[in-house]
Amino acid sequence: MVKNKNMSERFPVEKPDEEWRRTLTPQQYAVLRRHGTEPPGSCALLTEHRAGTFSCAGCGQPLFKAERKFESGTGWPSYFAPLEGAIGATTDRTFGMTRTEVHCSRCGGHLGHVFDDGPPPTGLRYCINGVALSFEPSALI
Repeated sequence: MVKNKNMSERFPVEKPDEEWRRTLTPQQYAVLRRHGTEPPGSCALLTEHRAGTFSCAGCGQPLFKAERKFESGTGWPSYFAPLEGAIGATTDRTFGMTRTEVHCSRCGGHLGHVFDDGPPPTGLRYCINGVALSFEPSALI
């Protein structure tokens, strides 16, 4: 369900702005809390190909499994599907266009946008700011 960006939404993890500023890097804060966008190709997670889980850098909620990541050529990490219930969506009408913004369902942190030009099986491309993510590789057995 896509909500209008103007709607006030409550999240399980909410912190005062000062605490977000203390716990996030300046780049993470700009993206997660101020809806910024990192420069394309600037994040090391763009080329992360190990098995594992990508989580929200703000609250640690798991968002994407590595096997759902693909190379989109856009300069941002891209995934064809998030983990169930991990992502919320709102309508974004900034910059004279209408897009679907995606955020962490636990803390509301801005992650990026979703587009309908992705690969099977979903046909979706979750275009995510790498700085909004952390990565935990799977344990080797």
